[in-house]
Amino acid sequence: MPTLTISEILISLIQHVGLIVATGFLLLTLSPLESIGFRHPHLHTRFFQILFFGLFGIIGTYSGWEIMGSIANLRAMGVVTAGLFGGPIVGLGAGLIAGAHRVLIDIGGFTAIPCGLATLCEGVAAGLISTRMGDRFNWPVAALIAGLGEGFHMLLVLGLSRPFDQALSLVQVITIPMIFGNALGAGLFIYTIKMIFDYRERQDSHQAETLLQIVGNTVGYLRDGLTPVSADATARIIHAYYPVAAVSITSTDNVLTHVGEGSDHHSSGIPIQTRLTQAVIHTGKPRFKQGQSAIGCPNPQCPFTGAAVVPLYQKDRLVGTLIFYGSKEMPLTQTGFKIVKGLAGLFANQLELEAIQVQSRMLAHAEIRRLQAQINPHFLFNALNTIAAFCRTRPDDARKLILDLARYTRKNLDPAGTHITLAEEMAQVRAYLAIEKARFGNRIQVTRTIDEQALSWPIPALLIQPLVENAVQHGISEMESGGRIDISAEITNGSLSICVSDNGVGIPGERLSTLMDPGDMAHRTDRIGLANCHQRLIQLYGPSYGLNLFSTPGCGTTVTCIIPADKADTAGSDRRFNDNMAFGKSKAVNGRAC
Repeated sequence: MPTLTISEILISLIQHVGLIVATGFLLLTLSPLESIGFRHPHLHTRFFQILFFGLFGIIGTYSGWEIMGSIANLRAMGVVTAGLFGGPIVGLGAGLIAGAHRVLIDIGGFTAIPCGLATLCEGVAAGLISTRMGDRFNWPVAALIAGLGEGFHMLLVLGLSRPFDQALSLVQVITIPMIFGNALGAGLFIYTIKMIFDYRERQDSHQAETLLQIVGNTVGYLRDGLTPVSADATARIIHAYYPVAAVSITSTDNVLTHVGEGSDHHSSGIPIQTRLTQAVIHTGKPRFKQGQSAIGCPNPQCPFTGAAVVPLYQKDRLVGTLIFYGSKEMPLTQTGFKIVKGLAGLFANQLELEAIQVQSRMLAHAEIRRLQAQINPHFLFNALNTIAAFCRTRPDDARKLILDLARYTRKNLDPAGTHITLAEEMAQVRAYLAIEKARFGNRIQVTRTIDEQALSWPIPALLIQPLVENAVQHGISEMESGGRIDISAEITNGSLSICVSDNGVGIPGERLSTLMDPGDMAHRTDRIGLANCHQRLIQLYGPSYGLNLFSTPGCGTTVTCIIPADKADTAGSDRRFNDNMAFGKSKAVNGRAC
C-alpha cells in the first residue's frame, strides 16, 4: 500500500466521520434502538449502551487506514461519546470492547497494546468528566476530551512501542489526523445525539400537552362510566384534538361510537366487526397494525389502512376498547399508537371513578364528587395554562410540571379505597405544590415536619391536599408578598395528629363561625374543601374528630385534626350519608395554634 500523506489521511478520516455519524443518526431514530435515551438507568439499558458505543468503537477502527504496521483510526470518537453519555461504567465497557478488539485483530502488533490501553483510558476519562460536569451533551467538551485522549494515545505509542524509530515515524504521520478526526467525530456524535434528544423531548411535551387537553375535556364524561353517550362525547373530543382518520370506542361486544371516516359501515350500536378489535378483546393486549387485511374489516370499501386498538380497563376488568384509525390521507404512525395507549391508561383511571359509587366505605358520595369537582377543573386549567407558558420559555420545567400534574391527576382519579397512607397523601400534596409553586414562584414557602413512623398510617383520601389548597388559594395567594405554609404530622397518644397552618390573610370572625355549618354549604362555592373534609371525618370517626379551625385576620389560619388508630381502618364502613347525619359542632375559634 502506498504511503499516504498527512493531508490525505486527514481528509479520509473526516469523510469517514460523516459516515459514522450518519449511521449513528439512522440507528438512533429507528425503533427499538431509539430507546437508547434510557431516562431510567437500569442495568439492561447500561448494557445496551455499552454494546452500542462499543460497536461504534469497532467501526472507528475499521474506518481507518493501515499506516506503517498500525491503523490511523476513529475509535476514540465512539468510546469518548460512550463515557460522556453513559458515565464511567458505559465508558469503561465500550472502551474494553473497542480496545480488546483492537488488540485481538493485531496480536503481536507493535502498537496493539498502547492503542488498546489508550482506548480504555479515553472511555473511563470521559465518563469521570461527565459525572463531574453533569452535562452529557456538551459537544465542545467531547471534542476536547477526544483530542487530548489521542494526544495521550500518541505518548503511549512512543513509550511502549518498539522499535522506537518506527513508533516515532508513525506518530509524526498520524498525530494530527487522529487528533483532529476524533475530536471532530466525538463533537459531532454528541451534538447529533443531543439534536435527537431535543426533538424527542419536544415531541413528548407536545404529546403530553395533547393528552392533558383531551383528559381535561373528557373527565366529566367518563366519570359516568363507559356508556354510548359518554363514549360519543369522548370520541368527538379526541377527534377534535388529535389528527386521526377516525376514533372508535367499543364495549366488549358492540361499537359504542365511531367518529370520522368510515361511519357508513363502522356505525354505533352494531356488533364489533373487525378481526383486530376482536383479537384485542380476546387477548387484552394493545395492537397496532398496518394494512386492510391486518385490520380485518369485512367491508371491501373500508378506507382504513392502519389501526391502533387498545383495551380499556376498569380496575382489572376489560370493559371495551379505544381505537385510532388511519387512512391514505391521514396515515397512522407509532406516535398515534403511543397517544392512544396513553389515553387508554388515563381513561382507565377515570372509569374507575364509577367504582366509588359502589364502595361502602366511600362516605358522603355526593360531597366527595363535589370536592373533586372543586379541585380538578380549576386546578387543572390553571396548571395547563402554566405549563403552556413554560413550554415556550422553560421547556425543562414544563416537562417536570407535566409529570407532577399526571401524578396528581392519577391519584385524584384513583378510587382504590376510602383510605390511603399518609405517605401517599403527602406525595399528592407534593405534586400539587410543585405546580402551584410554578405559578406563584417564591411567594409560596413550604415546610414539612412529618414523623417517619407515621408515613404508613391510613388516613382518608384527599384529606391534607384540600387543606393545603385552601391555604394557598385563600391565605397565601391574596398576599402580594406571599407567605409560608407549615405541614406537620406526628403520632401522639396513639393517634395521628395533622396540622396545616399558614401566615396568610386569615378568616374574619363572622365568617369563621359559619364556615363549617352544613346548611351554609349549599349556598357557597368557596372553601368547600374544608367543610367536606370536616364532614367526612365526622362520618368516619364520630363528632369529636372533625377539623379544628383557628384563624386570626391578618395573621393566618391553622387547621388540625386527629386520626385515631383503632378506627382508621374500620370506622364508618357501614354508615351511609343521610339528611339526619349530624355535621357536628365545628371547633372554630379565634387565634392560631398548632
